[in-house]
Amino acid sequence: MGGPLMVDRERFVIHLPVAAGDLLGAVRLARVVARWASLLSSTDPGETTVSAEDDQGVRHRVFCDLLLPGGRRCLLRADHDGPCTRRLVR
Repeated sequence: MGGPLMVDRERFVIHLPVAAGDLLGAVRLARVVARWASLLSSTDPGETTVSAEDDQGVRHRVFCDLLLPGGRRCLLRADHDGPCTRRLVR
């Protein structure tokens, strides 16, 4: 017999609506909220998306979705130019 049986734990996702007047404003606000929430170990800001209220099936990614070595995500915006990084350029 093999080792202990791995059982996937059930997970729940919190959807927190935050309204903005346009897509660019929504993306900017989502980046701020996601970076703030990254202080909590249970968040994955790299998966942050925004959508129109009446078309929530069409989502726009806020951050680059590339996983870097070590399993952490790139901190840059989606569709950024240049190489991915874990450090923000100011």
